Amino acid sequence: MALIKSISGIRGTIGGKVDDNLTPLDVVKFSAAFGTWLQTNKNKKNLTIVVGRDARISGKMVNSLVCATLQGLGINVIDLGLSTTPTVEVMVPKLNADGGIILTASHNPKEWNALKLLNEKGEFINSENGADVLKLAENEAFNFAEVDDLGSYEVDDTAFDIHIQQILDLPMVDAEAIRAKNYKVVLDAVNSTGGIAIPMLLEKLGCETVKLYCEPNGHFPHNPEPLKEHLGDICELMKTEKADVGIVVDPDVDRLALVDENGDLFGEEYTLVAVADYLLKHKKGVAVSNLSSSRALRDVAIKHDSEYFASAVGEVNVVNLMKEKNAVIGGEGNGGIIYPDLHYGRDSLVGVALFLTHLAKENKTVSELRATYPSYFMGKKKIQLTPEIDVDSLLKKMEKEYENEEISTIDGVKIDFESNWVHLRKSNTEPIIRIYTEAFSQEEADDLGDKMIEKIKSLI
Repeated sequence: MALIKSISGIRGTIGGKVDDNLTPLDVVKFSAAFGTWLQTNKNKKNLTIVVGRDARISGKMVNSLVCATLQGLGINVIDLGLSTTPTVEVMVPKLNADGGIILTASHNPKEWNALKLLNEKGEFINSENGADVLKLAENEAFNFAEVDDLGSYEVDDTAFDIHIQQILDLPMVDAEAIRAKNYKVVLDAVNSTGGIAIPMLLEKLGCETVKLYCEPNGHFPHNPEPLKEHLGDICELMKTEKADVGIVVDPDVDRLALVDENGDLFGEEYTLVAVADYLLKHKKGVAVSNLSSSRALRDVAIKHDSEYFASAVGEVNVVNLMKEKNAVIGGEGNGGIIYPDLHYGRDSLVGVALFLTHLAKENKTVSELRATYPSYFMGKKKIQLTPEIDVDSLLKKMEKEYENEEISTIDGVKIDFESNWVHLRKSNTEPIIRIYTEAFSQEEADDLGDKMIEKIKSLI
């Protein structure tokens, strides 16, 4: 079991000992730290925080603790109840709130939960702010309100409707074109809140929805990370239902994976690629992803006479670079779509609407659309090192070893060769170098990773 404190929030497994797991005391302490940090930085009375949660079994308990703790600080709470990460992000500025808390452990199994923290823009707080919150939690530097100054509590059940309407109002979402296709869609929402939100959107888009694991009860029927090895059921159902599109989301609905009409995975990396292809076709600009995402996004940007830039790994880093470059589209290769015309956060709902618009306008099947993109294959390996080895020094040696290639050092070392690439990142918690590769075949990607491991060993 585990409790992980980081600048982006706190996550852990439910039950066990305080400060070892995510216990009620840890939830209260961390909620109080975030509320106190907001009070200090806003320097005003009557703060409001929006709270929403995914459908995890522990969600209602954690939600009650968070909301009551914030009220105890004198902060007003607007509780969205069962929600999605992007919906909470949209609602924070919509409700003129001072911050938000999302209760979700994303793709982690059901025994996990987490508190993710948002600023007044509905965006994840930065590393400096996160460090301040952690310090407050560690020192338990809280001052709770007296009885006449307790915060208010209200429930808002309009959030999904507002979020979906904002998506339908986007000029690049063509609901009429989608409706004309009468798509039959199979949805796997892993028994979380995507099972509520995505069907609402699809109904507005005139799609027939076949629901698979859409009961928001928190009992995940398979590993909730939307990877190929976990998605056998939807792949089979696509064929028996003769459906046009398969949609898979994770428990908090910020990662989107797609399945074609033959029951084959579209590829998580290619969710962002397809959406970028559509947007950049109509507006030249900049696309952004992180260093460990597929080269296919760069290829699509070049095809449309646009630019591509890569950030360090992490959603906050992607968003910062998107703002700096005024990007048209961005995200992460794990199926995370960030469309700044709506908001700066990974959003599967807007991803669905943009993808279906693209599919309808191209007048292709999902497999035909996928065939228009270059096929890359990714590999992931790691090398375990002994604690006394200086990982930073080792990465410097690798940088020197390949100095004649295209090198990026903004996040570890990424080496771009002509037909493939490798990204070496050190773990922040253990003596490990993670090795990400991409090439034109799985064998080539895996071989490149093995060669890098041998090279690293030779330099030790």
